Amino acid sequence: MNFSSNSRKSILEEMSQNSLDVMIIGGGITGAGIALDASTRGMKVGLIEMQDFAAGTSSRSTKLVHGGLRYLKQLEIGLVAEVGKERAIVYENGPHVTTPEWMLLPFHEGGNFGKFTTSLGLRVYDFLAGVKKKERRKMLSINETLQKEPLVKKEGLKGGGYYVEYRTDDARLTIEVLKEAIRFGALAANYAKVEGLLYEEGRVKGVVVRDLLTGEKIEIFAKKVINAAGPWVDQIRELDHSKKGKQLKLSKGVHIVLDQSKFPLKQAVYFDTPDGRMVFAIPRGGKTYVGTTDTFYNGDTSNPTMEQDDRIYILNSIHYMFPSLSIDESDVESSWAGVRPLIYEEGKKESEISRKDEIWQSESGLISIAGGKLTGYRKMAELTINLVADLLEKEHNILYSGCQTKKLPISGGDVGGSAGYPAFIEKQVEQGMVLGLTKESSEKLVRLYGSNIERVFSYSKDWHEGEKHNLDLDIYMQLCYGIENEMVVKPIDFFINRTGSLFFDIDWVKRWSEHVIIFMGVTLKWNEQEKALYKQELLDRIKAAEKPTDL
Repeated sequence: MNFSSNSRKSILEEMSQNSLDVMIIGGGITGAGIALDASTRGMKVGLIEMQDFAAGTSSRSTKLVHGGLRYLKQLEIGLVAEVGKERAIVYENGPHVTTPEWMLLPFHEGGNFGKFTTSLGLRVYDFLAGVKKKERRKMLSINETLQKEPLVKKEGLKGGGYYVEYRTDDARLTIEVLKEAIRFGALAANYAKVEGLLYEEGRVKGVVVRDLLTGEKIEIFAKKVINAAGPWVDQIRELDHSKKGKQLKLSKGVHIVLDQSKFPLKQAVYFDTPDGRMVFAIPRGGKTYVGTTDTFYNGDTSNPTMEQDDRIYILNSIHYMFPSLSIDESDVESSWAGVRPLIYEEGKKESEISRKDEIWQSESGLISIAGGKLTGYRKMAELTINLVADLLEKEHNILYSGCQTKKLPISGGDVGGSAGYPAFIEKQVEQGMVLGLTKESSEKLVRLYGSNIERVFSYSKDWHEGEKHNLDLDIYMQLCYGIENEMVVKPIDFFINRTGSLFFDIDWVKRWSEHVIIFMGVTLKWNEQEKALYKQELLDRIKAAEKPTDL
């Protein structure tokens, strides 16, 4: 596998020196999924991302691989059935990045859900999604609901529904899918931006790419170019002069993070708000995160941030459903904001626009995919590459096999499936403790890296290099692994999309940022200008996570 930070320049050169079958624009979960599907069928694949992998929508979701219960209300029956079944596939292929999470859906007098509609809705949901027997919905009395989560509003409480969703680390899911594609021969590089498209007799034949780290321009040729750029899909269509008909409407979603000492939630809760929207509150690693908002957005797509109105809305939602809590703005530790690329439909509110994915071709042959949900990434990729395979057969007389990903573990997922995962964890945690890690640190790393943990642990033999820079063993191993196996180029790559710590442990980021910057600077041979630039970039992201932009 060639996916190291030091190999990035040579990977771009290799793309430019070989004619590819498929060139993918966008390194989020959609692009990563397409790269995996194509590479497992034997196609020569290239992928470029103008930021870090998963830096857009794919690291800024509610971090749930869920079946879309709310789409049942909108009668999106097919969507619920499809993504519900995909949940189980995503889970089995990567148990280390996806975890079953029982969700409490309380219903109150005058709320969105009543006892009958909740029971019926969850029963239909179980049927459509093919939910396992042990994970099928349960209906709870008032007392049972309060036993599950005593913080829920008691006034007007009628009971609750209890059902399973799947919690995930969205950024790491994306990285692991991409790493598996690379294992099958795909080439991928971050911080590389498409600035133009290449044509031959009116047909798109490649891309003009600028390396954002060096400023160099290269041309990459491919039989098919796939535009999977998420919120930037329409910008690529503009380069193709084909932005007509369907267009994207961007919607911003914000989440806030609070410490469990302030919000001691013991049970994930999905609840309605006074304005009829639904919000998640989910415990995770000593924190509770709450979201999301849903508002049309026209701002900076690359780095959307929480605004004061967003924070107030979420805090008001918390006060509404958990009235015994005394939480104010100063208790918010960090936040993230993401932009959802929705396919525009005239006359609908932002929260009502379908999340269904669509694939279409322009007159030049550019294939664009937009919409969709994190949960459905594998199926979206299958449909996209089915189309590509048909086109390659017709146009070039090349035959490819069908989809190979339904039962293919992603990178790190070779742990014996969900059934074998607990025993895998136990064994590997002991190995980490032998190296000198605490049980807590060892388990955290095993859960983060899955079956790649042996490679992570292997860096312990060179820890003396980390000690020189005052790094703890666990941080040193993660950094080395990230630089050599996950194309960690900048400190923000490590702190956001490889560890999630900027969102869920911002104090840890502040504590270790200087040590990490120094170590990365030496390892990646930064000059002083690069070091200062990347440090400031991280400081700006810390500030944005902590405070609303309009204060």
